[in-house]
Amino acid sequence: MKMKKTLTSFIVAFLLSALWLSSVSAVELKVFAAASLTDAMRKVGAMYEKAGGDKVVFNFGASSTLARQIEEGAPADLFVSADEIQADKLDKAGLLLHDTRVSLLSNLLVIVVPKESKLVIQSPGDLLGDAVKRISMGEPRTVPIGVYAKAYLVSKGLWARLESKVVPTENVRSALAAVETWNVEAGFVYRTDALISRKVRIAYTVPAGDGPKVSYPFAVVKGTENLAASKKFLEYLGSKDALGIFEQYGFAVK
Repeated sequence: MKMKKTLTSFIVAFLLSALWLSSVSAVELKVFAAASLTDAMRKVGAMYEKAGGDKVVFNFGASSTLARQIEEGAPADLFVSADEIQADKLDKAGLLLHDTRVSLLSNLLVIVVPKESKLVIQSPGDLLGDAVKRISMGEPRTVPIGVYAKAYLVSKGLWARLESKVVPTENVRSALAAVETWNVEAGFVYRTDALISRKVRIAYTVPAGDGPKVSYPFAVVKGTENLAASKKFLEYLGSKDALGIFEQYGFAVK
């Protein structure tokens, strides 16, 4: 009986020790990623964890907002922007590990309208019509989708005439929601965002060679306490399995 109790105590102690070691060695990666990546990145993160990778926690938002949070000291391990501008900004401030930076994905700019809308848009110039009173897009001075949309409209000589119709939003998903709820007649979003919504339809797709080049840079944040784990997840994001998921969600792989 005494031997049985001793053995039981040993097993309990061993299990508790293993549990403690597991909790100590577990890494929780904090990934700051552009809002347009929400669905795809969550799927990739779940796959990574299921395959035995570290736990991944996401903070999604406008790239400009996420970059500002990192500048202000928010703890982040990886940064994934929807444009090169925000990554350049952090790079110049010495807040990214430059040798880890890689641009993996691209996207297309589209104009969406509510699914049941009768509005027809055959060219961006149709946004000038009286039927379109409000156009949602990310804040055109800072939020990537807004920056891209403004640059495109400027290149077509339409920005000055459409600016008064613009309803700026905090990120691309907010621009999409404005269209879904009929708060605007049309909105600029990425093709990937339009594809995940059942409440909008793509009225016009900006041809890849006609609009601004949409690029998604990935990089490890300098000062991360999980350098090895961050590099490992970044490598996984560029793997065939992960890129296949991004493609399923409509992203173009570079």
